[in-house]
Amino acid sequence: MKIFVTRKIPGDHLEKLVKAGHEVIVSEFDRPLTQEELVEKVKGVDAILSLLNDRIDGDLMDAAGPQLKTISSYAVGFDNVAIKEASDRGIVVVNTPCDEVNEAVAEHTWAFILALSRRIVEADEATRRGGFKGWEPDIFLGINLVGKTLGIVGLGRIGSMVARRARGYNMTVLYNKHSRDLEAEKKLGVKFAPLEELLKFSDVTSLHVPLTEETRNMFCKEMIAKMKKGSYLINTARGACVNEHDLVEALRCGHLAGAALDVYASEPNIDPELIGMENVILTPHIASATKEARDKMGELAVGAILEAFDNKKPQNIIDEKMWDKRRM
Repeated sequence: MKIFVTRKIPGDHLEKLVKAGHEVIVSEFDRPLTQEELVEKVKGVDAILSLLNDRIDGDLMDAAGPQLKTISSYAVGFDNVAIKEASDRGIVVVNTPCDEVNEAVAEHTWAFILALSRRIVEADEATRRGGFKGWEPDIFLGINLVGKTLGIVGLGRIGSMVARRARGYNMTVLYNKHSRDLEAEKKLGVKFAPLEELLKFSDVTSLHVPLTEETRNMFCKEMIAKMKKGSYLINTARGACVNEHDLVEALRCGHLAGAALDVYASEPNIDPELIGMENVILTPHIASATKEARDKMGELAVGAILEAFDNKKPQNIIDEKMWDKRRM
């Protein structure tokens, strides 16, 4: 079988495909491919190992040809893959959710919370510029987290891990999701709240929702206005969930004290006004960037291809219903 990998991934998991007798072609470019390049590269392949910034639509699937059987997404989110179009063509699509990724994102979320509340990045930059002239009582005043309220929008696996860490700070944790999670409430001590109530009382609001039509542009001007004055917004979920222009306005007028973003609406492009704001922390989509997470993602992405080729049902099929209708 022939497999195209859209970009080199960490680790040696691709060697498993070679040892199994498959032909592996890895993009020679250390950058995202253009759509035109993708269309050309996938012609004649039996499987694609893609990254989250690759747009895998029906036209690309057709360009690959009728022998394309598997799309293995080296990512947890899959809004970049046209799942229905893949299912209609009998193509198996898998992704790489795992505790290693979830823990990494939860830890990054907490790194953001701590860095914002104690103004770590601002203080570091000022110190490097020579701004430290000796101890002063009123510079870079942050806030204590103990006793504050953390709002979690989307209490899935990652949101639950974020909530678990909040217990060490004796924080009140409010959460919002489609339906109450009584087990999580008992286990984690979290409290369900309607979204508007959560925003009104939370000192920190952290997003952990997938990108859907419902969540796209979810945090726009109207929603941000409902957030507690002087609070913080954290986004390690999907960039398009937040309207960056409206966020800038809320930060500029002082309604929000700060924001930390790892994802952006039009990656890799970022609103230039956000870049210039001292009370904003920006990281380049690295919330899951730990050695442990990347290694597990590679293991799962490659393992799924091997299993599918061997007619064994992979564990992370996005549309499980189409397994019995898959291309053979």
